[in-house]
Amino acid sequence: MRIGTEQDASWSANGRGAGAESQERRDPRVERTRRLLQDALLQLARERTLDEISIADVADHATVNRATFYQHYPDKETLLADALDAQAARNGADLAGLSAELGDRERPPTPLLRYVEHVAENAELYRSALGEHGSPIATARLRERITQLALDGFRLYGPPPAALQMPLEIAAASVSGSIIGVLCAWLARDPLDPPKQATEWLWRALMPARPPAGEP
Repeated sequence: MRIGTEQDASWSANGRGAGAESQERRDPRVERTRRLLQDALLQLARERTLDEISIADVADHATVNRATFYQHYPDKETLLADALDAQAARNGADLAGLSAELGDRERPPTPLLRYVEHVAENAELYRSALGEHGSPIATARLRERITQLALDGFRLYGPPPAALQMPLEIAAASVSGSIIGVLCAWLARDPLDPPKQATEWLWRALMPARPPAGEP
């Protein structure tokens, strides 16, 4: 049985309005349909590459029609980014709250380890999403989150901009690029190193945004 369209969940040519988006977030029907679409894409991605998955495939697997897909998402890349975010959040593996733990220099914080474990469990999907022909939206979202994380670290623990000899935003972007580079290089290794080891590498990549040894 295919699920029909929700009248309060429509995409216009210019995207959704703020009021409509706010209403959608409170509508359990919309959340249920988006969850169906997200789960469908994640399940299909375990069987084939992203390039081999069409929007029709996702709609069919989610038991909705193509019109319903486009009422919720403008394209497959946005759906993928939302699906990865939602899955990480459900598994307690998102990066929210990590900034407060940057001050502990001795060991990587648990949220970071959980995130890396989540990536390892979905390694093929993340290889596709972050690869050369992957999802620019998913990559951009990850970059934004890590940049903000690094920026918080610099503001809380790092040296002043004068000592960095560059604006904090530039320094944070540099750290973000390094972390994404480490993540992608780890995913390219065969066999894949244990998540605990990868977490240690990522923690070291965050070094510039963390306090020097002996400082709180």
